[in-house]
Amino acid sequence: MKRPFIAIGENIHCTRIFKVGGKYCQSQADGTSAIRAEGPDGTRWLPVPDVFTGNADWAAGKVKHCAVAIWQGNYGADEAMRTAGRDYITSLAQAQQANGAAYLDVNVDEFSTDIEERARLIAWTVDVIQNAVSLPVSVDSSNTTILDAGLAAADLSRGRPMVNSASLDRVDALDVAHRHNAVLVVSAAGEAGLPNEVDERMVNIRRIVAMAEAKGFALADLFVDPLVFPIATDGLNGKRFLDTVAAVRAAFGEEIHITAGLSNVSFGMPNRKLINQVFSRLACDFGADSGIVDPEQINGTILAAMDPDMEAFSLARELLLGNDEYGMNFITAMRDAR
Repeated sequence: MKRPFIAIGENIHCTRIFKVGGKYCQSQADGTSAIRAEGPDGTRWLPVPDVFTGNADWAAGKVKHCAVAIWQGNYGADEAMRTAGRDYITSLAQAQQANGAAYLDVNVDEFSTDIEERARLIAWTVDVIQNAVSLPVSVDSSNTTILDAGLAAADLSRGRPMVNSASLDRVDALDVAHRHNAVLVVSAAGEAGLPNEVDERMVNIRRIVAMAEAKGFALADLFVDPLVFPIATDGLNGKRFLDTVAAVRAAFGEEIHITAGLSNVSFGMPNRKLINQVFSRLACDFGADSGIVDPEQINGTILAAMDPDMEAFSLARELLLGNDEYGMNFITAMRDAR
């Protein structure tokens, strides 16, 4: 790997789910359900309140575990419940820091439709995180009011916070980031949709980078996100992303950072962990130096230790480069336990 890998920890998101009845969300002896968290002092359990066990996600076998923690931390029936919510967020933050995260990304957009509530809750979540770890936060929202609230709560002694993200359809995030002296993720998204081909992405990237520079951002303040789409929907999606990474590095040089939600590539595929890790290593080989990732599965140490000569790596690489039509070689190797 040519550059140090900057992991933006993605685990404190209200979008993230556990399977009901799975490894992390289990029934308790009293008939209630609770979510398991592993912390430095051992296993703790976060009770799941009725407002979640009675909703449509639960009926579909899913629970948004960060949303449960934020709900308990703010609306829990007693101090023990509120403490359990704070402790759960604390454990997620500490685990990501221990695994090499450089920023902790925070998103509460799916907690509710109430913007004022979400603004208050992102400030609460950022405060809990900053009391748990020494890392700066990355505030992730589609709403500038929420971005403002999260950044206002950030402890600047941890370093400059991050805004995730600005794009041609969200240019107002540039002003928010500038006002708070934040570093900034800028994505290849266009005003009216998402680009597909490399040249389409580069047109959008050049425009949003130019806008950021006009606001006073240096290239070193920017993390370009070329956008990752699943290979399950188009076998060339991985190759297009990697080629865009190389194009960004060639166009802007060494100062700019290149990141993405790298695990998006494996949606709908078996052995997602392997695919995500190989894709992340390939992204670094093509010129990326960052990822919005689960740092327990993807970090600089893990990526540097990967052996490209291993059969599993080679199979995943060919799949991601679009050379394994319909993923048949990869899927066959999975069935053969290779």
